[in-house]
Amino acid sequence: MARNTFRIDETLDESSVFKLSHLLRLGKYIRPYKRGFILSFLCTVASSAVGLLAPFLTMLVIDEAIPNGDIRLVLLLSGFMLVAIIVNIFFLRYRIMAMAQVGQSVIRDLRLDVFKHLQLLPFAYFDSRPHGKILVRAVNYINSLSDMLSNGILNAITDMLSLVIIFVMMLIIDVRLTAVAMAGMPVLFFAIFFIRIKNRKAWQIISAKQSNMNAYIYESIAGVRITQSFSREKENQKIFSEVLTSLYTSWMRGIRIVFFMRPTVENISSLAITFLYVVAVGMISGGSLAVGVLVAFIMYIHRFWTPINNIAMFYNSLVTNMSYLELIFETLDEPVLVKDSENASPLPQIKGNVEFKDVSFSYEDGQPVLENVSFSCEAGSTVALVGPTGAGKTTIVNLLSRFYETNGGEILIDGFDISHATLASLRSQMGIMLQDSFLFSGTIMENIRYSRLEATDEQVIAAAKAVCAHDFIIETEKGYKTEVNERGSRLSVGQRQLISFARALLADPRILILDEATANIDTRTEKALQEGLERLLRGRTSFIIAHRLSTIKHADLIMYVEHGKVAEAGTHEELMGVEGAYFGLVVGLRGE
Repeated sequence: MARNTFRIDETLDESSVFKLSHLLRLGKYIRPYKRGFILSFLCTVASSAVGLLAPFLTMLVIDEAIPNGDIRLVLLLSGFMLVAIIVNIFFLRYRIMAMAQVGQSVIRDLRLDVFKHLQLLPFAYFDSRPHGKILVRAVNYINSLSDMLSNGILNAITDMLSLVIIFVMMLIIDVRLTAVAMAGMPVLFFAIFFIRIKNRKAWQIISAKQSNMNAYIYESIAGVRITQSFSREKENQKIFSEVLTSLYTSWMRGIRIVFFMRPTVENISSLAITFLYVVAVGMISGGSLAVGVLVAFIMYIHRFWTPINNIAMFYNSLVTNMSYLELIFETLDEPVLVKDSENASPLPQIKGNVEFKDVSFSYEDGQPVLENVSFSCEAGSTVALVGPTGAGKTTIVNLLSRFYETNGGEILIDGFDISHATLASLRSQMGIMLQDSFLFSGTIMENIRYSRLEATDEQVIAAAKAVCAHDFIIETEKGYKTEVNERGSRLSVGQRQLISFARALLADPRILILDEATANIDTRTEKALQEGLERLLRGRTSFIIAHRLSTIKHADLIMYVEHGKVAEAGTHEELMGVEGAYFGLVVGLRGE
């Protein structure tokens, strides 16, 4: 669609078939709760067996008790039937409760595994996917599995077990009628096989359309300020209407296929029962069939086709949920590209000497972002990274933090190759303030303490004072206890940056990374901030990405990054004397 970058359709592998491996993998989540599952199964067996006694008891009443006028036998069979109903209710209630507990436990474990895995995935995974598509897999698709796990699986087992018991009872009552009743089964199996193929493809498409809808809603909410700023409301409504229309069309196509199953089963069963009546009338007329036997058999044959219909509908649900499960497991199988190596060891307490040796990196194959970058800086020094947008400045600090793995070369801290260090030991000694100052829902105090949970209130306040955030915080409604909305929308951009700065400094890092940290802070606040930072940066290695001359000119080392390489490096005075790329940048900044 030319007028919007939102992608309406995501790629589908419609040729893929139902994978038993997904169901077996789901079984691994059920295994820890096998005791509850087995008890539920046993209750199901007992409930099915007891519940299917009624037709047999009815046959005995009609053919034995009533013709012989045996009131005692009628009362005895009726009492037995009443007890069977009460016992069946007891088993049914326990089975529902136990299986609901198993199902919800499995959902909890599956959702927790997805969340844990998402926390470990690299930035590249989130950079390449709309967050709404990720969210729908972690929430909606797992929710859809809930009913299948809590009721569907055991109900299907119950129905299959009922089919076996009913079939056995039918054989016991009359083999001839059983053969007649089964005449429609080959036709049914052929219809189910045909519908199965169409059904899977339809629900794969529906899953993708639902994912697109959720992604667009998430994107629209996140960008509502931009939407209103450029008066894009009507245009977005048109696009969303197209997304909904596409989903509606796919959904209706899927529903037609799903509900084609029920009338198919019902029509085949009706034809089979009609044929059975014709045959049975002739047998009764010939004296080879008792009326009670026919009544019992008719009751069983009706009960026989009911679980078949239920199983057919469950299969539709299973196909739908297997499409969801496939995408959930696809997320769980996403490789964790940045992780501790097998021989990783904790990084000891660092001083802060940093060295890049011929480091190369690319986000996509064939499109290098950094090429053989080499530099070194001493502990406690301040390094400023400058250069045009997209030159690779942020990539350098991201590699130092191991948010991405290098394609080549080494990054050393105090001579220790960080690729051999555990991530926790590396990042615990770094304070990172990214370009996007993200705040979580909660209080201001909780947001600052996020980097160091054991910090006292006094330490939190000290960090806020150091970055000049204390004054505006105490002026808020409840001071440090003031609740901020998601992403800190109640605060200005500059205020959010200051809180993020306090959070980074509270971690007491040996290496401090500031990526455009002062971009949205006014000049007066920045001046006060610089005074506080002079004390806090002393003894720490710091990497600063900024465009303000006042922020970078006092750095111990300034590197001008261009086209993925360090084009110039030196102090402010040295680079100004060269009159190269950095000189041109400074002249341009002064001109502003």
